[in-house]
Amino acid sequence: MNKLSHSYEPHLAVREISVLPGKEWVPGVAGWFMVRVEDGAGYWLEAKSSMELEVGTVLLIPGNGQGRVRASQLNGVSLNCFSVMPARLTGLITLGEQHFLKQAASRQEGTCRFFPAQSEVASKAAELCAERNQGGILLRVKLLELFVEAFGTQWEEPMPKPMNADARERLQLFLRESPPDALLEISFTQLAEITRCTARHLSRIFYDLTGMSFRDKRAEIRLARARDLLATSESKVVEVALESGFKSLSLFNLMFVKRFGISPGRWRQKHGIKDGKNNPRNGKLDNFRLLKNAKQSLYAPG
Repeated sequence: MNKLSHSYEPHLAVREISVLPGKEWVPGVAGWFMVRVEDGAGYWLEAKSSMELEVGTVLLIPGNGQGRVRASQLNGVSLNCFSVMPARLTGLITLGEQHFLKQAASRQEGTCRFFPAQSEVASKAAELCAERNQGGILLRVKLLELFVEAFGTQWEEPMPKPMNADARERLQLFLRESPPDALLEISFTQLAEITRCTARHLSRIFYDLTGMSFRDKRAEIRLARARDLLATSESKVVEVALESGFKSLSLFNLMFVKRFGISPGRWRQKHGIKDGKNNPRNGKLDNFRLLKNAKQSLYAPG
């Protein structure tokens, strides 16, 4: 696995962003952004279109988009926003649902959706933004619920059937209906039994569907879990390693460095955790750091 950017974008946490007059804010991260215009005046700009932003308007922005918010020349604009990283919701959403979100972003071709201030989505967003300082699991659940509601009935659309049947279709069904964490609970041999095919054939179709081997996919899920534990808990590094499914600290350190190019301890320090305290959890990051983080890309495991 290749070394990737060290940037880390917190998700399901409401943050405040102030854009100075005439300046721009680019939500250039992987995953999705929900943005509410809190105050001021500004515009949403894309390659072939633009839209004036009214106070209370909510934007649902795919992370692969090319758009940006520009404040007016006379007044700045204040935004409340939170990001949703589907790859970090292992154990909660299935790979099929992750695929739906990727396809939704692709179908939009980088454009965003708008919800006027009078809409139900915008009204709920206003309530949740008002609760932003409370934080906690209840707020995160509500933010995720709002994000899901923004897609309406699209979640109910049937997934297209694969052209190839038999083992490939059975594997695709398993991946679509099971949370990614399920891959940590079964062996490759057990998965071959579920799909009723040989190990050689399973290796080929698993790579075709996920873009990586069974072993690499399991490691990717464990490392994603470990990274979030480092950012959101006060657990010692060795405890994070064990809780993420690594049998030894040395193996965890080796794989973390190989994947992210930095040790777990240094990664935790780099992202605001000192003496076991997770400072950024209150969501009050300075605007400079917010802008810097927002303009960096975060790799989302397949």
